[in-house]
Amino acid sequence: MLSHRREHDVLVLTVHEDPGISGRAGLAGAIMDFVRAFQPAPVLVVIGDAAATPATASAVLRAHRRCGDLDVLFSAVSHDASVRRLLEDNADSGGRGLVVHSRVDAAIASAYGAAA
Repeated sequence: MLSHRREHDVLVLTVHEDPGISGRAGLAGAIMDFVRAFQPAPVLVVIGDAAATPATASAVLRAHRRCGDLDVLFSAVSHDASVRRLLEDNADSGGRGLVVHSRVDAAIASAYGAAA
């Protein structure tokens, strides 16, 4: 369901499948486990096409809210416009904002540049 890699000092997490309503908390927890392990690296969550659902967006938003106290740059990528809108419209405005992109390469460059 979730894979990770480091690219240009950015932790890139890819969600490969929809966690469903009952799997949202588990996915958010798994994202946070990686965030804590690689802290203070910026985090980019890539939402794969098969995972582009409201449940995935909800899990990403939960993880983003939990990152508020960690001072970790957190961003997300989805090719799906409706998922990007869900993320943008529901992101917690306290602390660091959630940056939402449509392209992975641009998101990695942005996160790397912001962290440098």
